[in-house]
Amino acid sequence: MLINELSKKTGLSVHTIRFYEHKGLIQGLTDENVRTNNYKQYDEDHVERLEVIKEAQEAGFTLAEIRVLLERWYSGKFSKEEQLEFFDSKIAEVENKILQLQQAMTRLQEVRKSIEEGECLATP
Repeated sequence: MLINELSKKTGLSVHTIRFYEHKGLIQGLTDENVRTNNYKQYDEDHVERLEVIKEAQEAGFTLAEIRVLLERWYSGKFSKEEQLEFFDSKIAEVENKILQLQQAMTRLQEVRKSIEEGECLATP
């Protein structure tokens, strides 16, 4: 399939797919016998990889982390222990971000209460 069909199947824009390709997350296939165009072909494996990329981004993984995940996953050399360690690391990172956001929320609520009670007023 060409990139337009891949875009329709995955719900990703052509621009996004090309971006992922530029970043090395997927690689379209070229026909060495055809020299008149630069069309690349994509198959169901590309659809699967793009779905993994979307899900990983939704889970908070960076593109660099996703590249590592894809390389290890599709190499067949990603042991169960390595997979658990990889995901445990991301879980710890997300837990830390949640803690930081909770602390920011608490501070904002404290400042808001001070303003409400007239203890913290901005004067022109």
